[in-house]
Amino acid sequence: MRTHYCGDINETLIDQTVTFCGWVHRRRDHGGVIFLDVRDREGLVQVVFDPDTVDAFNTADSVRSEFVVQITGRVRGRPEGTTNDNMKTGKIEVLGKEINVVNKAATPPFPLDGYTDVGEDIRLKYRYMDMRRPEMQEKLRFRSKVTSHVRRYLEDNGFLDIETPILTRATPEGARDYLVPSRTHEGSFFALPQSPQLFKQLLMVSGFDRYYQIAKCFRDEDLRADRQPEFTQIDIEASFIDEEQIMALTQGMISEIFEKELNVQLGEFPRMPYSEAMQKYGSDKPDLRIPLQLVDVAEFLQDIEFKVFAGPAKDPKGRVAALRVPGGAEISRKQIDDYTKFVGIYGAKGLAWIKVNEIEKGVEGLQSPIIKFIGDDNTMSIMNKLGAENGDIIFFGADKEVIVNEALGALRCKLGEDLNLYTCDWAPLWVVDFPMFEETKDGGITAIHHPFTAPSCSPEELKAEPTTALSRAYDMVLNGCELGGGSIRIHEQSMQETVFDVLGISEEEQQEKFGFLLDALKYGAPVHGGLAFGLDRLVMLLTGANSIREVIAFPKTQSAACVMTEAPGQVGNAQLRELHIKLREKPKAES
Repeated sequence: MRTHYCGDINETLIDQTVTFCGWVHRRRDHGGVIFLDVRDREGLVQVVFDPDTVDAFNTADSVRSEFVVQITGRVRGRPEGTTNDNMKTGKIEVLGKEINVVNKAATPPFPLDGYTDVGEDIRLKYRYMDMRRPEMQEKLRFRSKVTSHVRRYLEDNGFLDIETPILTRATPEGARDYLVPSRTHEGSFFALPQSPQLFKQLLMVSGFDRYYQIAKCFRDEDLRADRQPEFTQIDIEASFIDEEQIMALTQGMISEIFEKELNVQLGEFPRMPYSEAMQKYGSDKPDLRIPLQLVDVAEFLQDIEFKVFAGPAKDPKGRVAALRVPGGAEISRKQIDDYTKFVGIYGAKGLAWIKVNEIEKGVEGLQSPIIKFIGDDNTMSIMNKLGAENGDIIFFGADKEVIVNEALGALRCKLGEDLNLYTCDWAPLWVVDFPMFEETKDGGITAIHHPFTAPSCSPEELKAEPTTALSRAYDMVLNGCELGGGSIRIHEQSMQETVFDVLGISEEEQQEKFGFLLDALKYGAPVHGGLAFGLDRLVMLLTGANSIREVIAFPKTQSAACVMTEAPGQVGNAQLRELHIKLREKPKAES
């Protein structure tokens, strides 16, 4: 039906006849001459219809936005003064000779010929229309280029593309599974994979040595801007490899994508222990573009009567930290109130502050309602430790350590954005030396990454001091976003059983859920490790999108629903009976 894509028609084709297909992007009538801008996935071309070609002119006069057309015409240069250097086809136009309306179109639910501030719910309901917009087309084309880069890079480094099952069994990966009832095994369920973790480890036991997959994964968890119930990850695993090798290999892959697609040199990735990241930035994925750091000040506040500070300062699980913001004294009281509400989202009960007007005058040069509770000497000691200067504002967090880290860590990033404190465009790093475990709210412990991560100690040391043990895990972070995480895996059965024991998983449960893995580790499992990147998140960063929903063709909403297909939906009783499922009746409302 066509000889060329719209966006590929250029000055090399002048005086040639071309045929192309696409959607009418815009129609203009200029003094008896019809102009059509016709669009396909490669771009847009301008077509001119003169009244001389009567049939074609009349047809062109009748078309409207989003009609699907086939056009044949002669390529010619645009008249002087009408070229458009911002378009690939901006130096030519096509003199239309024939036009065939392939399909008419109803009026679109929102304009597609320019930026339109339409709600996301409408865009997702008519996603097939939304994706016609050049902006969306470019993002999804870019995503395809990224996956092509990934495949070439990994295959050039000896990795094999191997698929793993989608229907598997539930495993403890840190989020809820999506369950699939089995028709043929009454009362039993498959689970959709949260990751291909165990299967890729089994591939290493099988001797495939280097595996990768662009894998669909599923997690039934609360959503945020960078989360979806189904997402895509670049899954990588290799045998006979250590942390240094897998980090160097994957860093090279990401650096190459940035260099080839954005012409950006990321340079060397610094490394930061998890403990340092939490102490200085309150986050295990710090945004190093922002120069602000958290500083502990509990030493000055343990003996004061003000329990808001003294309590956390004396509590082994508490923290009192300060965040100095250079030039922040210009922040208004209303903005401080807004920031107080913001940290409240993370559990903080308030946000104390001190403005530094004239540090040389001591406490007389400071402005704050909390100085009288802290005391003059303690206040000045804190100012000295922070290196406070005129024009600064100091924010304080005092609570359980986890609350202070989350609240001040988030405030640090918000201040960086609001005050434009960024010192560079891109700031990559590796976060390493993660703890193996963390405490749960009920006093137990859980694996920070997953229970198949190798510890940096022996089984005996792990069992004796599980809460202080470090793991052989590593996360790649970019601009405050975790691009990917991985680890060296456990390859010995005794160590895997020890980790299960520490987590309180009984021998019976170990055999029931992981017997196949424990058996496999008995038969000569190699040292192996890997890493998984969030493809959606990576493309979001590369394109500057605000959400991963902008770089997924058919995403779900914040409530994990598809407004276009109205999924999830109800199913009939006959289908439920086949699956051996009976729905519980909702209790009747009390009168």
